[in-house]
Amino acid sequence: MFKVRTYNTISIKGLERFPRKSYEVGSDIAHPDAFLLRSQKLQGIEVPATLLAVARAGAGVNNVPVAEYGKEGIVVFNTPGANANAVKELVMAGMLLSARGIIDGMNYVQSLSAINDSAEMSALVEKAKSRFAGSELRGKTLGIVGLGAIGSMVADMALAMGMTVVGFDPVLSIDAAWRLSNEVSRMENLQSLLARSDYISLHVPAVDTTRHMINDDTLAVIKPGAVLLNFARDAIVDAAAVLRSLDAGRLGRYVCDFPEPALLGKPKIIAMPHIGASTEESEENCAVMAADQLVDYLENGNITNSVNYPKIAMERSPGTVRITFANENVAGVLGHVLSILADHKVNVVDMVNKSRGELAFNLMDVESEPDAAVIDAIRGVAHVIRVRVI
Repeated sequence: MFKVRTYNTISIKGLERFPRKSYEVGSDIAHPDAFLLRSQKLQGIEVPATLLAVARAGAGVNNVPVAEYGKEGIVVFNTPGANANAVKELVMAGMLLSARGIIDGMNYVQSLSAINDSAEMSALVEKAKSRFAGSELRGKTLGIVGLGAIGSMVADMALAMGMTVVGFDPVLSIDAAWRLSNEVSRMENLQSLLARSDYISLHVPAVDTTRHMINDDTLAVIKPGAVLLNFARDAIVDAAAVLRSLDAGRLGRYVCDFPEPALLGKPKIIAMPHIGASTEESEENCAVMAADQLVDYLENGNITNSVNYPKIAMERSPGTVRITFANENVAGVLGHVLSILADHKVNVVDMVNKSRGELAFNLMDVESEPDAAVIDAIRGVAHVIRVRVI
């Protein structure tokens, strides 16, 4: 029986992915094998000795101590792409709100509530509507920073709207490259993208290398009057620099999903209450993906969409027992483990080894279940972090 402790409200469709006969799931589970959460901050929360994995139903994992968990052999999953459509649609809303006088026009209409005569209201509206004129998106250039699951969908959407799309991503993966339309022009650097884009949409994770990537220096080269959209993370943008650029007349508008006090009350800023992924469909997609990844890992040791361990998977060999182990990525560990198995006459039927940075992970199918002495010997190998028998 596997035990999964949940934090926050998890979509029922995700919870239904755990077979009831072999999983115990709830918010008060003791000695859990896994955590399933959305926004709960795990920093400072005691780590149960039984914890094998954490799945965050969403893309960002800044609420999880990823590196610390990795050193303890705890695999951390996220759900990239599960909320991509929800974010994509809000990006479109942000562009339309910034391009047209929609908000000001609606506010003006509401200010006419004291008028009871329809003809009088119609005349006033016709006279005032020129104050809320805007521009069309068609023919404008959208620059996308980060061409992953969300960025590629935003690109397709903008192309369908008749926009020109340019993109920049210094770490574009092979999978992302396959998803990306060949109509998107790749820029050599961020500055080139900023200089030619009428709209800039950010879709990169919040890591050390992206912190305040939009700052005084980068805003200095932005195309005058450009609109900056941030539906990624607040840390990517230096809000003070944005305000200075707006005041100087360089940046045209700032649309974001991360309000903070300094941004409020500014006519050129549209701030939303972090609703990028807040749709029923998005929450269901994230929960289902997170649950499926946990099930595959707990039952088979396979890893998909981990942020601290490598992607690794192997079909179960019929009639075998699976050994998995995580280790520090140093030479000799795998050889030492194989020697132990050979010394104890444990035959390996199939195996796969993958590494990622300082960590590695191994799947081994053996002919019969090894005794406790064999597993203890593997645990005793230098640099081995965690061993499981499935």
